[in-house]
Amino acid sequence: MRILQLTPGTGNYYCGSCLRDNSLVRSLRARGHDVLMVPLYLPHVTDEPSESAGTPIFLGGISVFLEQKFPALRRMPGWLNRLLSSPALLRQCSRLAGMTSGSDLGESTVSMLAGAQSRQAGEVERLVAWLRTQPRPDVICLSNSLLSGLARPLKQEFRAPIVCAMQGEDSFLESLPEPYRRQSWDLLAQRCADIDHFTPVSRYHGDLMCGRLGIPSERATVLYPGLAFETFPPAAPPAPPEPPVIGYLARMNRGKGLATLAEAFLQLGMPNVRLRIAGASTSQDERFVRSLRERLPGNVEFFPNLDHAAKHDFLRGLTLFSVPATYGEAFGLYLLEAWAAGVPVVQPRHGAFPELVEKTGGGLLCDPDDPAALAAALRRLLNDPALARRMGEAGRQAVAADFNIDATTRKLETLLQHVTNAP
Repeated sequence: MRILQLTPGTGNYYCGSCLRDNSLVRSLRARGHDVLMVPLYLPHVTDEPSESAGTPIFLGGISVFLEQKFPALRRMPGWLNRLLSSPALLRQCSRLAGMTSGSDLGESTVSMLAGAQSRQAGEVERLVAWLRTQPRPDVICLSNSLLSGLARPLKQEFRAPIVCAMQGEDSFLESLPEPYRRQSWDLLAQRCADIDHFTPVSRYHGDLMCGRLGIPSERATVLYPGLAFETFPPAAPPAPPEPPVIGYLARMNRGKGLATLAEAFLQLGMPNVRLRIAGASTSQDERFVRSLRERLPGNVEFFPNLDHAAKHDFLRGLTLFSVPATYGEAFGLYLLEAWAAGVPVVQPRHGAFPELVEKTGGGLLCDPDDPAALAAALRRLLNDPALARRMGEAGRQAVAADFNIDATTRKLETLLQHVTNAP
């Protein structure tokens, strides 16, 4: 089967959506499918070799921004577009994320969802023109529903069904100022009519998005992300570290609950316990991270972006894991990574976390945005190492059985065969 995968990049930090899509593309290729992965907006940043390597970036973030602001540039010459879409230049500009206001993001989001009337119509035409030079796809996969403005022109050109993942769009749309928030939701509901099938990353997120957009349940199939479990040695979880270590591995910002975890750690009342914080931070996060460094004691360590091997070493050195996000996460790939290393988790009781903890038995839940409740749950597991080991092992077994990349790929493969009527 020929599959076209369109995935936005971040340019300078790891993103769960990129990691998920990159793993799926690699696994689909290993199963004999011809998959073309095209980066949009910014380069992909992955902790394993990128499956989009060598493919041009389309709808480059700089071009999209300029075309939104300056009508004269909406038909910019090809040489200028190629220059502005240079991966090196896009990576450099992505580090200046703070230069884009909520209003700018709102305008661009509304425009991209407008489809044929988009201010970036020329960018879409460039993408379609390049795809004409490639083998015609049997099916087109979109990384999230915010790309649904591309569905109609792609379907008209290639006569291929569109399968669209759902992974975290609601939190982004709700962060936009009015009137862009309402306009984006309204346009998204319209554009979803061009999608043949949706694959939300959790039951929670599927119910939320389908309910909000009026999508019938038969047009959506939950597709949990999966890990390459065999890359998470050892076969059995190692002995818990001494002294105990609580770990955090996600973007270092308020939204992921890092301030909540920091306060909970200060309230823990167990001076022998350490806290290790790892992940990416953008220019927007620098002041926040600096303030945490100044406030937290010496038994707290910070780690920048970790590559694949360093991430595994980091996780195997933990006793407990927590990313107490302040919003309803659509999934949380970091939980699978902690469980694959045999580490139990403590998460807030909202979003997809109750669903995942229930399916795995891999940890405890606590009240959201409540440092005292988080501290109490962490303390309970630190004081009961046997319970923590059982939960960590339960999480590891669940990843091996139900959340591995092979199981996810087989389910997606079956779905793609169904929507394309392939044998």
